[in-house]
Amino acid sequence: MFSLAVATTTLDRLQHVAPAAWTRIGIAVLALVAVVIVLRKVAKINKLILAIVVCLAASFVGFNWIYQGNEPDWARPVIEPLTKFFPTKDSMK
Repeated sequence: MFSLAVATTTLDRLQHVAPAAWTRIGIAVLALVAVVIVLRKVAKINKLILAIVVCLAASFVGFNWIYQGNEPDWARPVIEPLTKFFPTKDSMK
């Protein structure tokens, strides 16, 4: 049987959400706004400069993974053969 005493509104349920959850939601919204702003700025950059910066960043990350041996599982099939060619932290001892 339906009881009117138990019925709660959405506002009542939102008031019982923990403050930590609201903090996380706020941070997520701010991060989304920041990503949109950055993407709009990046869209105005010269494409050649953008390509050079992206290639340098990918190279830094890739060579760090090769040297340190801390690549994620999805990158292991590509990084593993490269460790035989490039120096690693273990081979420098």
